[in-house]
Amino acid sequence: MSENKKIEKIVGVKGMNDILPADAPLWELFENTVHSVLKSYGFQQIRTPIVEPTALFSRGLGEVTDIVEKEMYSFTDSLNGDNLTLRPESTASVVRAALEHNLTYDGPKRLWYTGPMFRHEKPQRGRYRQFHQVGAEALGFTGPDIDAELIMMCQRLWDDLGLEDIRLELNSIGNAEERNKHRTDLIAYFEQHKELLDTDAQRRLHSNPLRILDTKNPTMQDMVNAAPKLLDYLGEESRAHFEGVQKILNHNNIPFTINPRLVRGMDYYNRTVFEWVTDQLGSQGTVCGGGRYDPLIEMFGGKPTPACGFAMGVERLLELMKASGEQYAPNQCDIYLVHQGEAAQLQSFVMAERLRSAGLDVVLHCASASAGGSFKSQMKKADASGAAFAVIIGEDEVANATATVKSLRTAEGENTQQVTIPFDGVPDYVVDQIVGDHDHDHDHVHYHP
Repeated sequence: MSENKKIEKIVGVKGMNDILPADAPLWELFENTVHSVLKSYGFQQIRTPIVEPTALFSRGLGEVTDIVEKEMYSFTDSLNGDNLTLRPESTASVVRAALEHNLTYDGPKRLWYTGPMFRHEKPQRGRYRQFHQVGAEALGFTGPDIDAELIMMCQRLWDDLGLEDIRLELNSIGNAEERNKHRTDLIAYFEQHKELLDTDAQRRLHSNPLRILDTKNPTMQDMVNAAPKLLDYLGEESRAHFEGVQKILNHNNIPFTINPRLVRGMDYYNRTVFEWVTDQLGSQGTVCGGGRYDPLIEMFGGKPTPACGFAMGVERLLELMKASGEQYAPNQCDIYLVHQGEAAQLQSFVMAERLRSAGLDVVLHCASASAGGSFKSQMKKADASGAAFAVIIGEDEVANATATVKSLRTAEGENTQQVTIPFDGVPDYVVDQIVGDHDHDHDHVHYHP
């Protein structure tokens, strides 16, 4: 290769983003909080493949939805000719897995998932071609109580994440018979105002008129607001179910607004639908959406089984967490281990393992391309690491079987604490110090008992 030839740099796919180390603490905080909240409600995690048969989504989501028509990453397997798709959502995958493995044979199941989804759409703030979702699916529960529980679980998550600017919108889209009556009247109404319909609305007029109600086109708003409302078509059972959801939410002080125009983008929804929305993310205001989808399991060939669930966009919620103004610390260790000389280096490996066995996060200084092996340069790295303490081992420490432990996070106005401790006593001393600091809300320590 010619020395002067410039090698072209390869960059990532547009809309599919790297999550860099500086962002990891925020993701970790979110994921740990989600895991804790969902576990506290008795939900068990399920993990499904990223690639599924294309028919799974075209049948489940609906042939005339935007996702199936425009956004799916679909391809033909070159080895066997199978039509496959990178999953654009996970409800269909979870239901497929539940049917395939007969998960509900012994009763209803509470399941949750997390992972990447893929949709080919224009990348914008909080909306990417590879994006991440957390979702929950409750299979086999009939009553309005599970609908309300899922909503309350979301509220607890917002509270635990410190998110305040999220509000709940609620609606019922009834059952198929009620929707069909409403659909007939809705089509007739839109045909009377056909000159106001944009291209998308005209295309959906006979295939999926409910989606026209969800238009963001400002020139159609007044006309859409006056359209027949599905709530007026609900029968006694659907109305009682919807009132049951509201009763539980009201009793638990969960505020909500009934939005009669609220519909979901997938064909499988019925009865309760809901969205959590915010004004903090511009046009991408929905951070979580869900509802009841009783028809879906039967659509996939199973016995009629009631179901309800939700999915939330992780990137959008992380944007909200950043906008809240709270500072999220970088991924810090508890101990940075500084050493000088070959014997000290060998002893430092032993010490690092003993500290890790005590439940501490330890970074042991290793030589870099730029050297930087002096005590001074190592202490700079120790301070920059965010560690609570530096443990220092040099020739004198090796000779005396001791280590110097220096506090790196001394409060302003206090003297820096530095002590010399026998090797055997270092783990217990540092743990005691860190637990004491933790009791005083020093959040930079990561002690794991």
